[in-house]
Amino acid sequence: MAHPKRKISKTRRDKRRTHYKASVPQIAVDPTTGESHLYHRAHWHEGKLYYRGQVVLESATAEA
Repeated sequence: MAHPKRKISKTRRDKRRTHYKASVPQIAVDPTTGESHLYHRAHWHEGKLYYRGQVVLESATAEA
């Protein structure tokens, strides 16, 4: 197995890891319902599925 010849310092290790960051998710507000949701994602509000301010799908109701 390969072994390092010299110990890598904490500074050098941390400089390599500077670009690994968590990104903040972008939140949008639906113009119709005022509900907060992730961009480019449909979201449920009061039994209806909304996407870009329009109803895409209504929840299935039991027909008897």
